[in-house]
Amino acid sequence: MPADTNWSGDVFGGWIVSQMDLAGAIHAERFSQGRCATISINQMTFLVPVKVGDVISCYTRILKVGNTSIQMQIEVWDSHDSSRIPKRVTAGVFTFVAVDVKGEKRQITEEVRQKYLAYEGS
Repeated sequence: MPADTNWSGDVFGGWIVSQMDLAGAIHAERFSQGRCATISINQMTFLVPVKVGDVISCYTRILKVGNTSIQMQIEVWDSHDSSRIPKRVTAGVFTFVAVDVKGEKRQITEEVRQKYLAYEGS
């Protein structure tokens, strides 16, 4: 939307990061079967600007599962329509920590970690 852009008509990077964070949190929470919080964002690189009216898609892939955390690669692609070749807009590595209702770290169950390892091995 226009309110999410700078004076040049480019969408603010912060808005894009928030969309990535939402996509990653959904994946992390479904995977860990509970609430998660973002604890870090690393290796963030913006490659091309996003304009008002562009359609973006966020793609997530789990890189590593720890006792309480999930590290995830998140990419954003401009997939406006079939008349243009999709372009990668940005990518980053986000880390989420599983938390309980009090906001304290919680363990990711062994069953869930094994599911990830089985998936990675296939």
